[in-house]
Amino acid sequence: MADAVLTISSKNYSSWSLRGWLLCRMAGLDIEERIVPIDDPANRAELLLLSPSVLVPRLEHEGLSVWDTLAIAEYLNERFPEAQLYPADRAARALCRAVSGEMHSGFFNLRSALPMNLKAHHPNFRIFTGARPDIERVQAIWEECLSHYGGPWLFGARPSVADAMFAPAATRFVTYDVPLRPVPAAYRDTIMAWPLMEEWIAAAKAEPEEVEELDIEF
Repeated sequence: MADAVLTISSKNYSSWSLRGWLLCRMAGLDIEERIVPIDDPANRAELLLLSPSVLVPRLEHEGLSVWDTLAIAEYLNERFPEAQLYPADRAARALCRAVSGEMHSGFFNLRSALPMNLKAHHPNFRIFTGARPDIERVQAIWEECLSHYGGPWLFGARPSVADAMFAPAATRFVTYDVPLRPVPAAYRDTIMAWPLMEEWIAAAKAEPEEVEELDIEF
């Protein structure tokens, strides 16, 4: 029997579900996945009962219920410190929290212009002008962290909360053929070759086709 339950939405479309799932797996938590299709009215009503914020993912563990991706990250970091979800160095840890929080609360034009869709591929996609500053900022964050901490992950030799937070951006850059500079492109490839990502993407591609393509992010 699994140690915890993680309520998620579509693996193909839900970037927040992906982040929460990555964090749980990085922490070594044995989870049962409870999938709630966001487009089903009955399931949406169920989700309303599960989470006052109507957001996924939602983690149930040891009698506690935690939603919001960063709240899950902080909970897992406290409960499983041996997983080292944040860097050991204080300055690196502060920066990791800062860039993770920036992704959590910003990049709205990127989210709306390039919705996550792991099954799709749109070569030569015309990128909305308003999304270009967000794409530039993501590249700048990646370049700063990789330059300072040596890669291959944003904060060194092992993935952190920041890598989980930025993983959906990497998938968007693949889906929409977004041109990247060499360092961000190499990091995008590192994310896409991450065994946890490969596992998630395989499951996403196996999802039923009746889920309509979403034009907003869940």
